This record gives sequence, structure tokens and C-alpha cells, in this order.
Amino acid sequence: MITLTDAAADRVGKFLANRGKGLGLRLGVKTSGCSGMAYVMEFVDELQDGDTVFESNGVKVIVDPKALVYLDGTEVDYAREGLNEGFTFGNPNEKARCGCGESFTV
Repeated sequence: MITLTDAAADRVGKFLANRGKGLGLRLGVKTSGCSGMAYVMEFVDELQDGDTVFESNGVKVIVDPKALVYLDGTEVDYAREGLNEGFTFGNPNEKARCGCGESFTV
């Protein structure tokens, strides 16, 4: 299961409303960075075969089966800290994260 906090769901909902279309948010992973994997987020207009759809706080989160292995149990949050703001990922599958915080390993 993938969940969004209230803050993350609110932010994604605003992005979708401004965009004017979209089923929800795709959460995935890609090979990247010094630790091996990075999170990827994009809007979804059409489901693909095998996609798993979760609904959290009124927002659909779509995950493909290959990424679900790495993401199952993740909570996505949206936070502002000083001048910085962005999405954060609480992933119980993470074993380590690089120093810059851009990538992780499982």
C-alpha cells in the first residue's frame, strides 16, 4: 500500500486541478544517484496493464508492478522547511540513503 499524508494529497490535488486533467499520480523508481535508486513522480492520464491503484486522501496513486516491490508501505508527505519545500518519502524498504538525499538503496 502507498499512502499520502493530508499535505501531500492537498498538493497533488492542486497540481491536478491546475493541469485540468489526469487520473492521479504515478510513483515509481529509476536507477540513479550514488545509492542506486531515485523516486519518480508523474501525472497519469491512462492506466497501463498491471498498474496497481491505491487511493489515499482522495488522490489516486498508481504504481507499476516492478516499482511496487521497492515502494510497498511508502508514505508520501509534502513539507516546507525554511525556503525549501517538496515531497518526502517514508519508505520502510529503504536500507540507506546517499548524503545528498537524492537516491536510496533497498
